[in-house]
Amino acid sequence: MPTMERLALDRRSFLKVTALAGGGMLLALYASPLDEVFAQMGFPQPKLVPGSFVMIHPDNTFTIMAKNPETGNGVRTMLPMIIADELDVDWASVKVEQADVDQAKYGMQIEGGSTAVPLNWMAMRQIGRAGRQMLIAAAAQNWSVPESECTTKSGKVLHESSGKSATYGDLASKAATMPVPDFQTLKFKDPKDYAIIGVSTRDVDDPNIVVGKPIFSIDVKLPGMMGAVFVKCPVFGGKALSANLDEIKKLPGVRYAFIVPGSGNIATLSSGVAIVADQWYQANQARKQLKVEWDEGPAANESSEGYLQQAQALAPQKPQQILRHDGDVDSALGSAAHVVEAFYAYPFMAHATMEPRNTTARYQDGKLEIWTNSQLPGIGVMPLAQILKMSPKDITVHMVRGGGGFGRGLVNDYFTEAAYIAKTVGGGVPVKLLWTREDDMHHDFYRPAGYHSFKAGLDSSGKIIAWKNHFISFGSNGRFASAANMEPDEFPARFIPNYELGTSMMPTGIPTGAMRAPGSNAIAWVMNSFIDELAHAAGKDPMQFNLDLIAGQQLPETHTGGMGMRGAPYIAARMRSCLELARDKSGWGKRTPPANTGMGVGAHFCHMGYFVDVAEVTVTGNQVRVNKVWAVGDIGSQIINPSRAHNIVAGGVIDGMSQLMDYEINIDHGRAMENNFNNYEPVRVAKAPAEIDVEFVDSKYSPTGLGEPPLPPALPAVANAIFAVTGKRVRRLPLKRSGYSWA
Repeated sequence: MPTMERLALDRRSFLKVTALAGGGMLLALYASPLDEVFAQMGFPQPKLVPGSFVMIHPDNTFTIMAKNPETGNGVRTMLPMIIADELDVDWASVKVEQADVDQAKYGMQIEGGSTAVPLNWMAMRQIGRAGRQMLIAAAAQNWSVPESECTTKSGKVLHESSGKSATYGDLASKAATMPVPDFQTLKFKDPKDYAIIGVSTRDVDDPNIVVGKPIFSIDVKLPGMMGAVFVKCPVFGGKALSANLDEIKKLPGVRYAFIVPGSGNIATLSSGVAIVADQWYQANQARKQLKVEWDEGPAANESSEGYLQQAQALAPQKPQQILRHDGDVDSALGSAAHVVEAFYAYPFMAHATMEPRNTTARYQDGKLEIWTNSQLPGIGVMPLAQILKMSPKDITVHMVRGGGGFGRGLVNDYFTEAAYIAKTVGGGVPVKLLWTREDDMHHDFYRPAGYHSFKAGLDSSGKIIAWKNHFISFGSNGRFASAANMEPDEFPARFIPNYELGTSMMPTGIPTGAMRAPGSNAIAWVMNSFIDELAHAAGKDPMQFNLDLIAGQQLPETHTGGMGMRGAPYIAARMRSCLELARDKSGWGKRTPPANTGMGVGAHFCHMGYFVDVAEVTVTGNQVRVNKVWAVGDIGSQIINPSRAHNIVAGGVIDGMSQLMDYEINIDHGRAMENNFNNYEPVRVAKAPAEIDVEFVDSKYSPTGLGEPPLPPALPAVANAIFAVTGKRVRRLPLKRSGYSWA
């Protein structure tokens, strides 16, 4: 199994158990494998201090800490569910609280990369089961019976032969004195006995969300809080030289206005002008009268059309680097019965979370306190401390629920901006920095654009015998932007005997970053679209063509560059099961679609998850209606919270449709041209599919994450269905460029 699937608490991570004052039991997790990570970053070695992961109260209720940030993926509910089930308590007796950032106690605290399940599945089970075992040990000692004769149910230890029972609350103080069991000897629940895992469970925040309670980062409100805006150069990397600060300070409510020099790295702190006022509205009104002299820098010469022209010029040239080469590609192309060539292009994209970037910070007496929706808050502390010339131990970070992340919260620029402004203001005054929607669009770390130049050969039977892909994207210092990177073993590598993947990069001053299903959100559309082209060129059914493609012998892994966005080796049998189930559920090839209606398929493996989408689409003129999508996935042996899982898959399909049709950030003179949802439009409710049928394949593999894998195949499934109806292949996204729109 992949390394990530085997992760568990080992000898360098351990549980500390303490009795609570007034009775009760506290389980504290210490994740000392982070020592090395902190040391490499120059962070002082974390000291083990008392901190709770699970609290068992005398009244037989339970508090479980949610260790990771929550931006809508359900992890705040899901991870405590795992602990609670193995602890063997009723979910109704559990209260979930959000942990602060403390990676020495809780391990890596990150929301991204579909890592929550593979990184925590075993550890959360061990915590719950170890606590249960200690409670059994306490009861057995009290009753002078063997531990093996005791069982548990609903927060009680039971001794069936004597009829004795005791609540966990009654046993907690004594249990805290029992030896912590060896995690390697723990016997976990049989999945058939799960009472919480695998049961559709309401998100712990749902009651507050549906009535509009202020639980999001944007809602943070502290006594005496001021509002701040931060105005940056419209050209990426530009610097503020001067501004009419004296005039701004005279405007209503404005208390501070100053130039921020920046750190030299826009991923941490850009140069700009901060305005702080009694109310955020006043600060935002003041910015309308702000006049800044900018040094726009070299990025002012860059544009999306310029990148496209560069890519088109590079495409026929020899790639700068060959990532993988199998067989004799040129010879195979020369002998092919049919050769197909195509050039695909996709744009920069903004994350466009419903909640614009924001953070609240307060600085007093050398201490900094932060409230944020960051997806990577722990990692943000060290660079922040360096910029502010503070010790990391003097910075406290509170994780607050975010209204969407999709990878934008992995970059802590807004987090650092708020802290810098609060430290400059000082005096213990809380300052909330809130970006406008336009700020959010214009200063993102975008999904990088990319370009693929293909040439493939088919033999007389319609089988792919040669494949050449020149992938062109962006990078610097000899390295691709991580969110654009393509791995040597990316499908269909290893299934085609004569295969070449070459890459070339173009320099850019446009900031790029990870976006939901990084890399895969574009690569899946490109690969599946070209495979669909080849299927039609071969006169084959696209579904069977996909199945035939993975039926052959796989060439070896390259074992270079790590597993990256895939997370593990590709296992053809898992994808075959998804394809076959999607085929059967959708009735592919067994029914005649209505007029102007067709079906398309997309299949992709990333972040250790396998997904296949089949889309039924009606096209009338250039109006597109997605009638239904069948989404089939394999993410391992256990779906922890089915209701949330179905929600995430459906959301991935709809998010993919938005990316396919409308999402595009155009760069002109180093500026992002799109401003708001009027010209960067997500799929509206009325235009979403009437039905999204979600199915999961039963699998023997360890459970893995779900945030990323459902999205990528949605794009090619819909695009290939459009081709099935119209016979027109679109090779440049978004589809609106070709005149299409949702019906």
